[in-house]
Amino acid sequence: MSDWDFLYEMNERGYSAEEIADAAGSGAAPWEWEYIDREWVDSQLGDVPEDKPLPVEPDTLFKSRDGFPFCTLKQADIFYDLIDCAKRHFENTGRYLQVWGELGEIYAEIKFDLRRHRTHEAGSDGTISGVLVEVKTISPEKTSDRVLVKSQGNFEQLLIVRIDQNFQFKGKLIDRSELKGVSGKFLRGRLKDDASDA
Repeated sequence: MSDWDFLYEMNERGYSAEEIADAAGSGAAPWEWEYIDREWVDSQLGDVPEDKPLPVEPDTLFKSRDGFPFCTLKQADIFYDLIDCAKRHFENTGRYLQVWGELGEIYAEIKFDLRRHRTHEAGSDGTISGVLVEVKTISPEKTSDRVLVKSQGNFEQLLIVRIDQNFQFKGKLIDRSELKGVSGKFLRGRLKDDASDA
């Protein structure tokens, strides 16, 4: 006899669908419940505090961009919606929707755990593990894998995000010390072929 045959027996005895579902969830037939010792159940729950359970939500939410709540799952949904919209726009018009910078930064939030600064904060776009990061996005319209960033910027790492013509993403973090043009007005970074894939 199968461990779950009691569910058929419950149906034959006239139990409701809800009672059968409860039994399936517990793994035991109602006539077996009376044999579970109450003291044993209490002993298994001995380490559970009697006061209210701990909240699932943290006491303070992480805030991003002028206090708007930040949630990686919601950002992922928005990210995929934006990509779908950009694809549909291109298929309909043959022109790219100019949302590259925002897509690159949302990708950085999801893939690299970027924590963005407030809107229009100069010097860097946010932090990754406490390190100041500038994000530069290369759109499908560009053939070069190089980017320029102002040398006066207050950042420790450069994150280059590449979006190809199939809306696939690649990203590479580069330490500021590895950028070219240290003495000029701009620093140059490059996303090489061996960059980490998304």
